Amino acid sequence: MNETQQNIHPQAQIHPQAIVEEGAIVGKNTVIGPWTLVSANVVIGDNCKIHSHVVIKGPTTLGHGNEIFQFASVGEDCQDLKYAGEETRLVIGDNNSFRESCTIHRGTIQDNALTQIGSNNLFMAYTHVAHDCIVGDHCILANNVSIAGHVHVGDYAILGGMSGVHQFCHIGEHAFVAANALVLKDIPPYLMASGQPAKPFGLNNEGLKRRGFSKETLLMLKRAYKTIFRSGLTVDGAVENQQQSMQEFPEVAKLIEFIQNSSRGIVR
Repeated sequence: MNETQQNIHPQAQIHPQAIVEEGAIVGKNTVIGPWTLVSANVVIGDNCKIHSHVVIKGPTTLGHGNEIFQFASVGEDCQDLKYAGEETRLVIGDNNSFRESCTIHRGTIQDNALTQIGSNNLFMAYTHVAHDCIVGDHCILANNVSIAGHVHVGDYAILGGMSGVHQFCHIGEHAFVAANALVLKDIPPYLMASGQPAKPFGLNNEGLKRRGFSKETLLMLKRAYKTIFRSGLTVDGAVENQQQSMQEFPEVAKLIEFIQNSSRGIVR
């Protein structure tokens, strides 16, 4: 291979038995292991580590400091039957870890032709991120989690092992989804959800405390939770009840805004 033509940084380390197609871009100090395929329309940033037996297709862009373990498939054509070979993209941020046998698919033109993953996420073994998904920062998807097409996952969300998320569902930031949950509706920010189908089980108190939420904020979120999910009010009535808290606490405002913008309806 011609490293000059392929835009491979001279300090990248590419195993002789790896295949890096002409046109791929590989950054400084990035390591690519044996029997890995990187297609021509892939950009890999600096300080990444791509283990053996990985397939990265594109158009796909990876930022800096990502690690992809063996047998992962990143940037492959999606499984949507409507997909007809159109050019779509996968964009990944920095410092993510994709463990063994993860599958991450590109988008479709029926959405924004884009699957996007933020930074500092952990995708444990056998996780699947389908076409057109948007995943934020600092998320954890435990083993065998599958999120279907067009799913959005907010920052700091945690999805327990074997949980599945129906297409078009949104999961709010700092939410916690228990193992084996089946998510059929949107899960608002800060909530814990469990079951098949998933239902709310209070605030993610421990997670919020670890992330520095104040006692006062936690108290107001708890009051908002009780009003929305335990008072017997309609969703509209509960939202109206929280107008004052929304003005004083941006976290409550974020919770209410998520509920108001939900197209699938929220777990309740």
